[in-house]
Amino acid sequence: MSEVKRTEHRLRIADPLRNPTRLDAAHRDVRGWVLLLATVLLPGSVQSYFRSRRSRIALGITLVVWVCALLALVLVLVRRQFAFSLATNPILLPVVLLVVAVGGVNWLLCLLDTVRLVRLHTLSRRARPRFLAAALAAVLLVTGGTAYAGVMVNSQRGLMSELFASGKAAKPVDGRYNILLLGSDAGKGRQGIRPDSITLVSIDAKTGAAVMVGLPRNMQNVPFPEGTPLAGEYPQGFDCGDECLLNAVYQAGEEHADAFPDAETAGVQAMKDAVTGVTGLEAQYYAMIDLQGFEDLIDAMGGITVVSQKRVPISSKVDPATGKHGPVKGWIEPGEQKLDGYHALWFARSREFSSDYERMVRQRCVQDAMLRQLNPQTVLLRFQDIAKAAPEVVSTDIPQVQVDDFVDLALKTRAAGTTSVDLTPPEVNPTHPDFDSVRALVAETVEKSQASAEETTPAAAPAPAGSLLMAPGAVLTAGPATALAAGAEDGGGSGDGGDEEICSVP
Repeated sequence: MSEVKRTEHRLRIADPLRNPTRLDAAHRDVRGWVLLLATVLLPGSVQSYFRSRRSRIALGITLVVWVCALLALVLVLVRRQFAFSLATNPILLPVVLLVVAVGGVNWLLCLLDTVRLVRLHTLSRRARPRFLAAALAAVLLVTGGTAYAGVMVNSQRGLMSELFASGKAAKPVDGRYNILLLGSDAGKGRQGIRPDSITLVSIDAKTGAAVMVGLPRNMQNVPFPEGTPLAGEYPQGFDCGDECLLNAVYQAGEEHADAFPDAETAGVQAMKDAVTGVTGLEAQYYAMIDLQGFEDLIDAMGGITVVSQKRVPISSKVDPATGKHGPVKGWIEPGEQKLDGYHALWFARSREFSSDYERMVRQRCVQDAMLRQLNPQTVLLRFQDIAKAAPEVVSTDIPQVQVDDFVDLALKTRAAGTTSVDLTPPEVNPTHPDFDSVRALVAETVEKSQASAEETTPAAAPAPAGSLLMAPGAVLTAGPATALAAGAEDGGGSGDGGDEEICSVP
């Protein structure tokens, strides 16, 4: 026997992990548990110790996965926005999916190989079933965890590609990002799209302080900025009669689609131009919610909770002969209510016994409730349903590459606060608006918001990741109309100053 073989023989005898035959039953059981635990904590370590074939590959994969995880953790601690990039960036998401898949498969194979290396016949009869149960539990945990993580990441990747647009990110205009939020009433029995809810959200790119400008759908004679496609068609503003309201601009854009660079989004671009002309703030992006379809999204969330101080009717269909609703079918009663999608839609859109301006406030309440009550627990438990419903409900031209910026900005907004201003009576007469005064009102509100944010932001604690989302059971209030006006004056509406500042209904 050569010297090398003698040395290897002596090592096998002296090494109880590799050769347990000289150990008593108790120590052989301990050996099995040690090997299993080592694989659970560091997949590939046992294979490397046993010098199994391609053992370095398994351990190398584990080390690479660990390095990637630690590097990601360090980057998140140094720069919070990197966490949002991992969750939203179209380039990083496939990398995350690949790391999860390779790491999970490697872990599973190492567990199965470790069971082989333990040699079950060396374990005592008493320890054998316990060991097999523990090994099976570890295999199921790793398999299930990897599958779940993979499905989650893949669903997120699909959601980002379906929901958000491609293209380059835009820079802020005068230090602000301006996003037009539209609530569309397109649905069964409807001809074309007529935005039922129109809000421009203007966010300070540095502080996150936001101003929400509510525009009534019945505003008349809206102007179009010089050089835009509809400015040539309506040089004096959208003044073609009582039917030419703000929410009819969408269809006007569709009718003149050949004048727009992208005919597919002519209606949206026309709305952007009109809102820009009204407010003096350039609408860069839009997000449109199909009010008929958001029932599915709210149901996927498990419902929303609101508080109303007024009964809201659920009406029957309109009688074509009279143009009036039939008898009221039901009511959403005052007080705290947990609403499913059907009732939330009625709460937002009900027209009887209320004005358009009251409806605007209720719609704002529902929008806030959806955003604030979409908490981490809801996302984790209902992610698949939410991811499936969202692309059917929401359309937007916000590019994928800028989503992480906006998520980070939203957290800043949470700390800096939101100011609301509605272009409704008595400040604004929608039938004969003075647009110079309107733009001055918007500019003044933006200036106050910026000044307030600059005073409070340095002293404010940074918002932790996830602080955009409120805890389960968060409640939004609909009360006297004066509360919303107060929020516009004092920078309220962030949700930090009490329920009355969030939304109100007379």
